[in-house]
Amino acid sequence: MLAAQDDPAALSERRLDSVLARDGGAVIESNIAAALAEGDADLANSFLELARSRNIVLPDSVVSQVEDAVAAERSTLHVAKRFATGLVTGSADDVASLSGTVVGDLFVIGDIRDVVREGKHIAVGEEADHLVLGLAATGLAVTGATYVSLGGFAPVRAGVTMVKDARKLGRLGKGLAEWAGRVARDVVDTKVLREAVASGSLMRPGQTIGAIKAAFRVEKAGGLVRLGKDVARVTTSSGTRGALDVLKIAEGPKDVSRAAKLAEKMGGKTRAVIKLLGRGALLILAGLMQLVWWLFAALFALFGVLSAIKSTTERTTRFAIRRGKARRRRRELAAAALQTVRCAA
Repeated sequence: MLAAQDDPAALSERRLDSVLARDGGAVIESNIAAALAEGDADLANSFLELARSRNIVLPDSVVSQVEDAVAAERSTLHVAKRFATGLVTGSADDVASLSGTVVGDLFVIGDIRDVVREGKHIAVGEEADHLVLGLAATGLAVTGATYVSLGGFAPVRAGVTMVKDARKLGRLGKGLAEWAGRVARDVVDTKVLREAVASGSLMRPGQTIGAIKAAFRVEKAGGLVRLGKDVARVTTSSGTRGALDVLKIAEGPKDVSRAAKLAEKMGGKTRAVIKLLGRGALLILAGLMQLVWWLFAALFALFGVLSAIKSTTERTTRFAIRRGKARRRRRELAAAALQTVRCAA
């Protein structure tokens, strides 16, 4: 584990050896059943890929169930419905709905909608989601760069959208949300934004974008752009839901960066690995903490054994001493009695 601490994929392989050592087939089969029960065919398929990569044989019925569920999820009708949902609502939890949200954001409709909504909360003195606000403002800037670069920034654009969607769905890790929130507050000048929102409208996107960009501090958005880039790498390798899984367990941007390395090597197995190992797939800390607890348990057990030995030894010693004293006392009494008898004689 120490040798693999800088390689998330190698670290995960070491920990999987332990998790799947006894009855890997049963572990994977139970997780597949749970994923199918929740309607998550993608996760079930990820476990199927993990089983194949480790030469774990699963029942044919289980394999068929997973393949049928994946085929149904990838059907034309299902994809079209999810795409429309993402385009209209701006929320994504799979590839199709993410495509819809990205299209909406590329046409700036989604970002303007989010900026105007959160900006109005600020304008009337209500609590606003500064993270969504900062991500939407960053998205507008990245969208402009996407057009200029003829799509070169499209993956980053999708990554920023994914972070924003994870926030809306409540699937952004607490530590990562706190970090991104601090960065997002520096990205937007709320005073300028308040004035922009007061005069902005979805019916005048060009004018609204210009006003919003004036409130956007581009030089402060580097951290969010890098985060979007890493999320895009995870999405490319493990899919949309894989990226959402990573964002849920991430405690900071470094976790997402390590997850990107993991996903690039694990591919479709990434979701299964994260499901089994959690954040321990990304950092050695989780594994070391487990080892530390084992060490403490061993020390406590050793302390208990030594205490028992000490107590037993003390009781045995006291018993032996008392018994020796009693024996000597009896001999002394017997000798005194014998002396008395001799003197009387």
